[in-house]
Amino acid sequence: MTKPRDDATAGLSRRALLLGAAGGGLVVGAAGGVGGAAAVGAVQSASGESIDLARSYPFYGQRHQPGIQTQPQRYTVFMTFDMVSDTRQDLQVLLARWSGAIAQLMQGRTIGSVQPDRTDAVAADTGEALDLAPAGLTVTVGLGPGVFDRRFGLAGKRPRRLAPLPGLPSDQLDPALTGGDLSVQACADDPQVAYHAIRDLARMAQPTAATRWTVLGFGRASAGPGQKTPRNLMGFKDGTRNIQSEAEYDRFVWVDDDAAWTRGGSYQVVRKIRMNIENWDADAIGDQQHVFGRRKAEGEPLSGHGEFDTPDFHATKGGAPVIAPTSHIALAAHENNGGVKILRRGYNYTDGLNQFGLLDAGLLFVAYMNDPAHFIGLQTKLGRADLLNEYIAHIGSGVFFVPPAPKQGSYLAERLF
Repeated sequence: MTKPRDDATAGLSRRALLLGAAGGGLVVGAAGGVGGAAAVGAVQSASGESIDLARSYPFYGQRHQPGIQTQPQRYTVFMTFDMVSDTRQDLQVLLARWSGAIAQLMQGRTIGSVQPDRTDAVAADTGEALDLAPAGLTVTVGLGPGVFDRRFGLAGKRPRRLAPLPGLPSDQLDPALTGGDLSVQACADDPQVAYHAIRDLARMAQPTAATRWTVLGFGRASAGPGQKTPRNLMGFKDGTRNIQSEAEYDRFVWVDDDAAWTRGGSYQVVRKIRMNIENWDADAIGDQQHVFGRRKAEGEPLSGHGEFDTPDFHATKGGAPVIAPTSHIALAAHENNGGVKILRRGYNYTDGLNQFGLLDAGLLFVAYMNDPAHFIGLQTKLGRADLLNEYIAHIGSGVFFVPPAPKQGSYLAERLF
């Protein structure tokens, strides 16, 4: 095997990396600046859930990166990047600098000076979140298949299940919304806090990496423990049967059977799903419920009386199934897929109007799992037969491996190098 040309950098010290070696500017630690609102009282939402804008989560010292098992916040900004540099040191330094910045941002701090002393100096932090509280910000970073190609000499350390997704039935993918070497998911209960995080991390990436595609999401479309099930833009509750328990996370989400550096990580599958909103809105309620296999107002399966009733896929009425075998819930149910579950963590999105003057909106589908084959199997079934396909199109796609969280004094994917 040809020795990577930057092997001499493999011994870069943690201190050098965390201080932004070869292009710093990030001040790590409490000295990096402090945001304005140190404490903001909890706000009670219309759903009865409490939103504490002062809430913050730790970045270092956890087993898993935040933003996966964390209770879904109300907004997200998702962005992918392509590596411009083909030098392993540049990738390593970027992940280290991002780690220091993310730790600051998640505590509601700036990543450097907002107003430098010299008027001809460029600010390190863009400043739009200076007076805002942390708002429960989490930032989750993923590595795409391209990180493990010949450019960086990391092919031998590729997570064994990480590969580009195959073509799937009903795909209508736009190449401009597909792929990426790196992914960054920022979620917060204040949209400006999430946007600020992505904006500053994108600035830090230059010129090592260039932005590829992005989605601004709102109105979380899946629930965590203790949260009421939210609704997608079709008006139906989304994520009723989502993964909830620690046992399910261990069984279906976290990687524990691969190389040591991957353990505690997870695979991230992201799909941008456009909804044909006007067509859906003109459909009769009976057909809408037939398509989903649930009633719209309360979310109960057509065979039951409450949202969390287990669907009875064998129930019949007048000789016909109560829940159509090609309804969305029938095709996606774990009972009909060998018990397989994936963690859904999606958001609604809107891009305004399309070229025809129609609403351009849909679902940013984000899911986590310990084997992308689980998603591939589910989407193959759904893409072939789902009654919902008449009203949606998968236009964007990406798959990434999310490494475990770094320890204090370390950085993302350090053991990879």
